[in-house]
Amino acid sequence: MPSSQISEVLKRFKEGIISLDDALQKIKSLLYEDLTDIKVDHHRELRKGFPETIYCPGKSTEQIIRASEAILSKGANVLGTRCTKETFEEIIKKIPTAQYHELARAFTVINHPITYREGYIAVVSAGTGDIPIAEEAVVTCETYGSRVEKIYDVGVAGIHRLFDQLPKIRDAVVCIVCAGMEGALPSVVAGLINKPVIGVPTSIGYGANFSGVSALLGMLNTCSSGLAVVNIDNGFGAGTFAVTVHQLVNPLPK
Repeated sequence: MPSSQISEVLKRFKEGIISLDDALQKIKSLLYEDLTDIKVDHHRELRKGFPETIYCPGKSTEQIIRASEAILSKGANVLGTRCTKETFEEIIKKIPTAQYHELARAFTVINHPITYREGYIAVVSAGTGDIPIAEEAVVTCETYGSRVEKIYDVGVAGIHRLFDQLPKIRDAVVCIVCAGMEGALPSVVAGLINKPVIGVPTSIGYGANFSGVSALLGMLNTCSSGLAVVNIDNGFGAGTFAVTVHQLVNPLPK
């Protein structure tokens, strides 16, 4: 953690191992590291409870690798989202411990064993086609210290499938629900449980779905209370929001 690293720098300064200028430079680099075209926010874990995530689109493979190595150098785990298989094949040449999560289109590098909070987050998908977005949420939650229960293909077209899973959903600390088409499932789930529900509209659907816009509007217009909505296909955003709730309810021991 950044706080322990700052303590170590101060200790080394007091013992005369490093100079004042060196100590100030090291502490500054713990806040963020300036790699010219990349500025890695090392302080984010201290502020938020989880480190900076690497969004891969728009970055070169070399930039992704440098950002990953900078995060790893501070002892944090790495999560890269929307990573292509081709990009990952270049990453693993430089970082052999990296793992690719194909459905989620994400990669992780686990620098230290993950400590999990008590309880779990339920990740629900309306259809099988929504699973890739659900998996992005799953990888995000698990990398940042929350266990997950997956409940897939329980959409409103066969709503009896959802009822069979309600006990598991009700026992979750928070629930993420991914749905395309008309986006009805998050509203249904929010009306049945007393836990926070995060709706994720997906771009799955026919023409009038407008690549997820109809699902997004359906969720935003819900009459069910306790439902928050993230942007279309934003499994990562749902995952970090769920982790934020989870760490407030069940913080990790210090």
